Amino acid sequence: MTVVIERRGKVAVLTLSREHRLNALSLQLEQDLLDVLSTSDVTSSRAVVFTGAGRAFSTGADVDEVRGLDAAAIAEYYRASGRVYEAVAGLPQPTVSAVHGWCLGGGFELALATDLRVADDTAVFGLPEVGLGIVPSSGGLTRLVRMFGTARARELVLLGTRVPASDALRLGLVTEVTSVGNDVARAVELAAKLSAQPALAVAVAKQAIDAVAESSAAASLLIERLAYGMLNRVDDERPE
Repeated sequence: MTVVIERRGKVAVLTLSREHRLNALSLQLEQDLLDVLSTSDVTSSRAVVFTGAGRAFSTGADVDEVRGLDAAAIAEYYRASGRVYEAVAGLPQPTVSAVHGWCLGGGFELALATDLRVADDTAVFGLPEVGLGIVPSSGGLTRLVRMFGTARARELVLLGTRVPASDALRLGLVTEVTSVGNDVARAVELAAKLSAQPALAVAVAKQAIDAVAESSAAASLLIERLAYGMLNRVDDERPE
């Protein structure tokens, strides 16, 4: 199994475990992660942390596996293990990435699919795809444009700029930066705080934020008000 699950109270910690390849996202790892998301350890959790074993979060896709695939095979990939990135983004629970070392390509796209990102001082982010003759295609390009606008997305995508942790914090790519080796502990701490929030309110707020990002001002206000109206009538769990 290339993904290890650990429960820390209400928080599920998922560790990419392909350390000999710096957690490169092989088709098997993507499928294992997709399978893990539907296990009871994850579905019963109140928050999820994603991290990588060893010296890196992930160096991105295992390009040797997908190089030369024809259009039909690529379309099938996105219907199969390639849908894991949107599955992560669609989790109802709050999600946090704990990043150390390289966080490149698909690894960066996986981190962008989570709600919050914590990095330690060793973290380096980047999207090298254009330099390889392709483009980011697991949601990263879309999320960068929506989060930071076209100017920043052009810099990161077209130039393949490598962004160290301190610059990632300044740009807003990460929530905070910790000392070396403390990224997972801090991510779990944040996840525990998030897990104490009413679960339905968190899930609805996540959906509302995504919907508002694509909506007009009038539609955004309506989304807010409808979400409030629904939640105001629900006796959800309250913080303990």
